[in-house]
Amino acid sequence: MGEDVESRAVALDIRGKKRIFDVDDPVLPDWVEEHALESGEFPYKKKLKEEDYVEQLEKLQVELVKVQFWLQATGKRVMALFEGRDAAGKGGAISASSENMNPRLARVVALTKPTEREQGQWYFQRYVAQFPTAGEFVLFDRSWYNRAGVEPVMGFCTPQQYEDFLKQAPQLEKIIAHEGIFFFKFYLDIGREMQLKRFHDRRHDPLKVWKLSSMDIAALTKWDDYSAKRDRMLKETHTDFAPWTVIRANDKRRGRLELIRHMLNRMDYDGKDKKVLGTVDEQIIGSGHGFLK
Repeated sequence: MGEDVESRAVALDIRGKKRIFDVDDPVLPDWVEEHALESGEFPYKKKLKEEDYVEQLEKLQVELVKVQFWLQATGKRVMALFEGRDAAGKGGAISASSENMNPRLARVVALTKPTEREQGQWYFQRYVAQFPTAGEFVLFDRSWYNRAGVEPVMGFCTPQQYEDFLKQAPQLEKIIAHEGIFFFKFYLDIGREMQLKRFHDRRHDPLKVWKLSSMDIAALTKWDDYSAKRDRMLKETHTDFAPWTVIRANDKRRGRLELIRHMLNRMDYDGKDKKVLGTVDEQIIGSGHGFLK
């Protein structure tokens, strides 16, 4: 056990200071706890109160059910990609969006690593096979944008494959837009101390420990690499027909509400209650690369 603990302690440069972070240590360091919420220039000092969150979420989820009836009636299709930092809350955002929708018509896609057969296919092929049919709402828990972040950082694709992807993705997405699919691309961003806190929470919560992967541990020292790939991805694949919507997700509650509100605002569905949608929090949600500057 001692060897395992030692092997997972990493040296990090945090706010100009050298820090040692050991995810196996049950005590979360003070320097993580104190700065987690405000990290990454998060604009709020406190999380949204749970009762306020639940009240707003339920009203927005009623609107999502209306969207489903509208999709069934019209045959329209919706597709949303959820990308972001490790531990940014993609899964929770997907659950909040889909938990009260008819599961036969709202489908979550979370593909595992490609099989040997899939490795020989056109890169986008296995994702295209999951696109929505008439009346369907499909939510991707990570997507083809693995090739813009995880794969080049971790060495799972060649530099040429990475460059090809950045050119081809907008071409594919132009076709999606031409097809009339409502297409959303979300990037959930969190600060570094918040990521460390969430990794630590996963490691020491028996209900969440399955979420902490060897990839998460390997990524601890690659924060800057991921930042550089994120910035280039947002810059080169943000288009008028398929824009990136960026969420500051240190507070999961605020992030989920804004994400759902954004989708509802973009669709002109039957029975839409604009009073329920409320106003957009422009400190939490923004468009493209410039929002994180």
